Amino acid sequence: MAETAGTIAAQPATAPSGLMAGTLGSGDIIFMILACAAPMGVLAGLIPLALAFGNGVGTPGTLLLVCGAMLLFAAGYVRMIPHIRNAGAFYAYIAASLNKEAGIAAAYVAVAAYVCAATSILGALCFFLSDFVRQMLGVSTRWELWAVASIALVAWLGYHKITMAAKVLTVALLLEVGVILVLDLAILVDKGWAGISFASFTPAAIFAPGLGISVIYAINGCVGFEATAIYQEEARDRERTIPRATYGAILVLGTFYVLSSWCLVLSITPGDVKAAAGADPGRLVARVAERYLGGIGRDVLSLLTITSLFASVLGFFNNITRYLFALARDGLAPGVLARVHPRHGSPSAACFVLTAILSLVVGAFALAGLDPLLNLATSLSSMGAVGLMLLLTTTSLSVPIFFARRGEVSFGKTLAPFLGGVLIAIATYLSLTNYSALTGTTLAIVNDLPFLFVPLAAAGFLHGLYLKRRRPALYARVGTTQVDILPGEEKAGAMAAA
Repeated sequence: MAETAGTIAAQPATAPSGLMAGTLGSGDIIFMILACAAPMGVLAGLIPLALAFGNGVGTPGTLLLVCGAMLLFAAGYVRMIPHIRNAGAFYAYIAASLNKEAGIAAAYVAVAAYVCAATSILGALCFFLSDFVRQMLGVSTRWELWAVASIALVAWLGYHKITMAAKVLTVALLLEVGVILVLDLAILVDKGWAGISFASFTPAAIFAPGLGISVIYAINGCVGFEATAIYQEEARDRERTIPRATYGAILVLGTFYVLSSWCLVLSITPGDVKAAAGADPGRLVARVAERYLGGIGRDVLSLLTITSLFASVLGFFNNITRYLFALARDGLAPGVLARVHPRHGSPSAACFVLTAILSLVVGAFALAGLDPLLNLATSLSSMGAVGLMLLLTTTSLSVPIFFARRGEVSFGKTLAPFLGGVLIAIATYLSLTNYSALTGTTLAIVNDLPFLFVPLAAAGFLHGLYLKRRRPALYARVGTTQVDILPGEEKAGAMAAA
């Protein structure tokens, strides 16, 4: 039987039960994606580094340009949704655009990158939890205890119905964004019209020395929005929900980062921001908050940094479990990972496996007596970011190939994703050539970590070749449609693809 144009036929006879459909709206997905990005953590941790070591006053303008590059990527990314209905996202899109071997290689890299990101944020969370308790109560606690408690709570929320996690992430995100917006407003009111400067958005400021460093931190703050496609199986009216969530996440993140970084520059004055941030980048936001909101505002900011990091760990946990679920359903991972909880509709088996993985990684760092922030978070966060940037580049450059083969050439389907891919590729190159700026160390064992993605990708590619020659039936399932087409969606999909 001929396949429907643009859609690879599903295989219900072999596909396990799917995730709980129709449970997430655009708002739910946007909040989960924004929580993954940890906007409070980015504002307090990455943006001060860009101000200090990058192009300084031009950082807000750099963030604006990066947001534009992500929108170009998204233009092609969302147009793939009617054609590739698979929660594997990166992996499925690359498999359909290039070949299945490349898709499997991308799957290996994606899982490793997401696990690195989740574990690094977990390390930072445990450090700040321990430090917050010490400052507020004068009690010293072991970070390992906070790791056990955090992993247990994240696993419990991830195991239950996705809407429960969405509600937790929504509350955490609204609180942190609300406080930052209050701080932004306080700065703007204090400066008044006379104190407002748009120097941050001039070409001279943006293309000043240090632009490459600022681009690295800007990209790192934005990665994660691409995970919207992972939730397409659980989305309501996915043909409209996922594109809205993708564009919405980029626009909200971009607006938040550009506005807040600009207000930081104004609070210090453009001419002095580079020196002020360089003096103590880790406490820059806290100092500004104390000046405008008082000691209580500073403490609230510290507490919300913790909730921001927790929300990010939970968001990545949900992303990874659904990726493992998609790979297992396509036959690329043990079949047990494709099991779905009968009541919660969550990938319950994948939750247990990921909990074990996080426990093993954190346990290894703990047994080695390493610091959760300086060692665990630093070594794995940059590696995860580079891995995701490699995937963004490959996916963005693959989308035009997919549509060109179908004879569909347009700005949204070919030119926009190509331009976005080129820009992200440049940012990825800058990240690799300036990797020590991301890690903050000159240790070769840390700065060479991204090269581990090479053998990982090679292993995935060889896995694909093996399946092609030895298990052709399984090979044929790689990256295929596994999301049921609901009544009325086929027509909507055709409209969305136009």
